[in-house]
Amino acid sequence: MNLAGRILKLFGWTVRVSVPDYPKCIICVAPHTSNWDFIIGKLAYASVRRKAGFLMKDTWFFWPLGCFFRSIGGIPVPRRKRGERPLTDIIVERFEAADRLAIAITPEGTRSRTCEWHTGFLRIAERAQVPIVLAAIDFHTKIAKIERTFEPVGDVDTDMRAIKEYYRPFKGKYPEKFCADE
Repeated sequence: MNLAGRILKLFGWTVRVSVPDYPKCIICVAPHTSNWDFIIGKLAYASVRRKAGFLMKDTWFFWPLGCFFRSIGGIPVPRRKRGERPLTDIIVERFEAADRLAIAITPEGTRSRTCEWHTGFLRIAERAQVPIVLAAIDFHTKIAKIERTFEPVGDVDTDMRAIKEYYRPFKGKYPEKFCADE
């Protein structure tokens, strides 16, 4: 067991990963109710000797924290201004240029309660032709798991309903902040 696995075990966490180690993929992560999700998620993925980048609000990328986040795969997400390229285009280009790339995305996009999940990860996966794996961090059971590859049907509303249904049973650190409703 590596250091990441030992740290999680010390705090009572179990990691279950049964999806293939895809060379390229989007890792859809929920629930996202706390900054602890990031730490547990990074440790869980590292415990199975895999690496993933992640999207994070650009305001976290100040000196010296920005250097640290970039070094562990962080991709700053700026507030989009009129005329700027969409983030989905930038991420698709990263996938096209890379031989190996996994990026974790929280569709909620915030730690606050929201039932309106972002759909960009679905569009990125479709355009970049990469699989979507569903990662859940359940604080109630202390299980971090990636056990399902999601197969989109191509209709964003239908796909998002199915994804939310998958995540509905999981509990975030702050369950009252998690919404998997329509």
